[in-house]
This record gives sequence, C-alpha cells and structure tokens, in this order.
Amino acid sequence: MPKLEELLELSKSIAAQAGQSLLSGLNQHHKNYFHSVDYPKEIKALADIVLEKEILQVLGLKGLPILSEESGYIPGQQDSKYWFIVDPLDGTFNFVKGLGPCAVSIALWKDQKPIFGVIYNIVDRKLIWGGAGIGAYCDGQPISVSKVSIKNQASICTGFPVRLDLENETVVQSFWRMVRLFAKVRMFGSAAVSLVYVARGVSDVYFEENIMLWDVAAGLAIVEGAGGTYALKKTSVDWSYRVFASNECLSSGLVDLFS
Repeated sequence: MPKLEELLELSKSIAAQAGQSLLSGLNQHHKNYFHSVDYPKEIKALADIVLEKEILQVLGLKGLPILSEESGYIPGQQDSKYWFIVDPLDGTFNFVKGLGPCAVSIALWKDQKPIFGVIYNIVDRKLIWGGAGIGAYCDGQPISVSKVSIKNQASICTGFPVRLDLENETVVQSFWRMVRLFAKVRMFGSAAVSLVYVARGVSDVYFEENIMLWDVAAGLAIVEGAGGTYALKKTSVDWSYRVFASNECLSSGLVDLFS
C-alpha cells in the first residue's frame, strides 16, 4: 500500500484538478440534471457523473476499495482496511441553480475512522484538507475550530437531506430540540462546506439527520484535524448517518440530544 502522505497528496491534486476542470469547462451542458428515481427531491447533474469518472480513474489505480455517491461501493484489488470515500460534487442543487456553495470531496478512512479529508470549494476556489495527527489547512494556511463555549452564542450548520422524513413528528421534534439551543441556524446546501466552516471556526456546530457518509467523510476528518470532535450514528438507510461535529467546548452536554 502507498504511504499515507502520498495518498493525501494525490487526493489533494485530484480534488483541485476536478474542481478546476469543472470551472474551466463550465457551460450549461454540465448543469443538465435529472431527478433521482428513488428520491424525487434529489437531483443529479451531468457534472456529478463527469467529475466522478475523472476522480475514480485515478484513485482506482491504487487498488483500494472506494465508496462513491454515484457508483456506490467498489471493491478494491487488494484486501485493505483503508478505503476512499468520494463525493464528486457535494451541493449539486446549488451548482445547478447557482444558489450557494458546492465542493469536491475525497476522504481516506481506515475501517470506520477518518484518516484524512480533502475538499475543494468550487465557489471559493480553495483547497482544504486535514485529519487527526495532520492538522487542518486551507490553501496551506492552518485553520482551527472556534473557542465558543456557550450554546446560545454559537451558530449551527444543518440541513434537510432528501432522505429525512419530515412527515415523522418524532424526527421533526428531534431536529428542533437540537437547533433551538443555538443563537443562529444556517443551511448552506453542502454538508462538506458546512463542515469546513466548523473547521475554520466560522461556524461552531454541524448537525444533520440521515446524511450520507460521502457527504461528510472528508469534512469530519478536517474538523478533527482542526481540533474539533464528531459523533456518528447509523440509520436504517445504507450509508446514512446522524452526524454531529463541533469544537471541543460545545460537544459536552449534547450527547443525550444526539443519542
């Protein structure tokens, strides 16, 4: 298996190249989209498919298993506890509509733990990476989580994923119990970018129900590298989780709400 440093540098290069190639070749054709058969509220754009092909062609050469949003789980050529998790375009709706942030997201995990994450913010044209023992960086400059310790002075990033059952009153009440504690609630339409905001200390907490692993895998690694913490809880949908991430100060006292 290649050294982790080599895999990190490769992931940084691929993420940046994919994002920049999308920007340089941007036209209406890339924004052609269709609705998911299983989840009508979810849209897919041609850009998702183009970027995934570009990314997997390179990552696949390493022989490790890959979980990618468009292709699902792809077994590796070698038996390894390490696996890549890829979201070729997080925030597709934002990209198609020109509504907000979107990003390329690549992570390396070992079993169920993140090793590193790489995110290229397409709108800001910034490359962010990090992980436990690595630190966290935005365009080479160190970043860190906030030091806000009072919930009613903190902000929380969240959203309503397409798999979230908003007709279920228990789900709605659980969501409300969490977000009502904070001073400000923000929904950006990209879990990857929301987690980058937490890692940079721009926001303080990220929480989302029924979010897919590829949406958060890289961001969680970066938050951890920036001095933050996270928790995951599986849902009944494959690769779907309840996710909480924050600075260390705000993680205590929220365990009961999360569980």
